[in-house]
Amino acid sequence: MFTGIVEELGKITRIKKSGSNLDLTIRAKMTPELKIDQSVSHNGVCLTVVSIEENEYTVTAIQETLEKTNLGKLKKNALVNLERGMKLGDRLDGHIVQGHVDQTATCKNVKEREGSWEFTFDYDPEIGNITIEKGSITINGVSLTVVNSKQNEFSVAIIPYTFNNTTFNQLKQGDLVNLEFDVIGKYVKRITEFS
Repeated sequence: MFTGIVEELGKITRIKKSGSNLDLTIRAKMTPELKIDQSVSHNGVCLTVVSIEENEYTVTAIQETLEKTNLGKLKKNALVNLERGMKLGDRLDGHIVQGHVDQTATCKNVKEREGSWEFTFDYDPEIGNITIEKGSITINGVSLTVVNSKQNEFSVAIIPYTFNNTTFNQLKQGDLVNLEFDVIGKYVKRITEFS
């Protein structure tokens, strides 16, 4: 379980194909505090630490993860948003994030707004996910609030701190991002489908 509050940016130092899986090695300041078998969110994808070596650790993304996320498109030296699992008893500064990506979206537009940025995304509505105005959404592991919610499109407003401390400062039109829709919204939608 995560909160969507990014702790740091990690750098991919090695990518190794292993059957249909991909082993990603990441250099991060948090590495000395990690343990083998610990969950870490990578651009919103919960992956398990499988090895640690000095200031780098390795995780494995299986084929299903690669098909549903943007992890398979990452290259060596790419930056990823990192967050360790939430501790019980801590403040929940973002929202409840499972680290289970629902689908990807494409960045449609980026507008600078006198000290902030508005990012607009398109996603496939056929999968059945929805956003709601002022509801929560996780984009590449970052907890954000939806604005301009439409059937297959929404926007988010990014403050300077988030822009400077996440991969949003590298995101451009046409880029693919990972989406995790609000877990409460998903349950409400599911219940109403059977009512």
